[in-house]
Amino acid sequence: MPLPSVPLLEPAEASMEPESSIPPTSLWGQISEFTAKATDAYKRRPIPYWILLILGIIAMLVAFPASSILSRVYYDNGGQSKWIISWVAVAGWPLTALILIPTYVVQRVFPTPLSLKLILSYIFLGFLSAADNLMYAYAYAYLPASTASLVASSSLVFSTIFGYLLVKNQINASIINSVVVITAGLTIIALDSSSDRYPGISDSKYIMGYVWDILGSALHGLIFALSELVFVNLLRRRSFIVVLEQQVMVSFFAFLFTTVGVILSSGFQGMASEAKNFKGGRAAYYLVIIWGAITFQFGVLGATAVVFLASTVLAGVLNAVRTPITSIAAVILLHDPMSGFKILSLLITIWGFGSYIYGSSMGEKSA
Repeated sequence: MPLPSVPLLEPAEASMEPESSIPPTSLWGQISEFTAKATDAYKRRPIPYWILLILGIIAMLVAFPASSILSRVYYDNGGQSKWIISWVAVAGWPLTALILIPTYVVQRVFPTPLSLKLILSYIFLGFLSAADNLMYAYAYAYLPASTASLVASSSLVFSTIFGYLLVKNQINASIINSVVVITAGLTIIALDSSSDRYPGISDSKYIMGYVWDILGSALHGLIFALSELVFVNLLRRRSFIVVLEQQVMVSFFAFLFTTVGVILSSGFQGMASEAKNFKGGRAAYYLVIIWGAITFQFGVLGATAVVFLASTVLAGVLNAVRTPITSIAAVILLHDPMSGFKILSLLITIWGFGSYIYGSSMGEKSA
């Protein structure tokens, strides 16, 4: 499942003093400077800050890969409904709401007033999110989890493109390089399709899974850019609470749209039959569904916390680490095929993420 569209926030360390323009003359000097800055950053923050940041990091690195693996487990053991998997991605939205409500009390603030334009924006983003989740559900039905996660990394490419076109985000040579490199990684996966599929998946289904994954990534990038526009043009302020509010509202409307789709496709009636025929039994079926919803929402909360408490660069680093974690976990737990081409694609994708992170960090420093 895709990483949710957490809008960009101002880095928590933006208030730090400017770095010296004179770089260290040796590797030991660089290490000493980094150690000094890390120690100073640690002392500036209270212990609860670091606890929350660490929990957010763990949530991103564990919950998102777990959610992706559970989606594939659902299909491997007899699940058939794409609507059910897309519904699971948003069914846990009340968990985020449960975090948001006491936050109002603790910080003594009121919910953001909902104007007609803001409500319509949330409805539109919710509809796009529902469509995005459905596309990814088809992708995970026809592709191995390791392949689907690698292809889904193309969302970074589309986020860059739409961010530049709609939000006027700055791009530089490193970011352009990341777009080219990640695209090359996707091409390598496409060329290796003959050794990377499950039994019973026809050529047409594999191709459609690849296409749906690309389309879902493109739509995810568009949602990210549109979410930025909502913050810039309608909300005009950024805080942890406002980000959670946006996430809750968009997930809520996505939940409504997806629920209508499940009802029209008789998905809820089919759940009883799927649970009965599930390889692990009825209890295992419902555990996969429940934990799929919980893990995805934990990942959402973790991503929100990391972006707010640290920076978008750290979130990008974790997103880069999440891709190989999902791929390796799929190989170990689901026995996904891992050919030389896929390993090469994985390494190239990590290179692309690294280039993007470097370019983003340079952009933040210049800003």
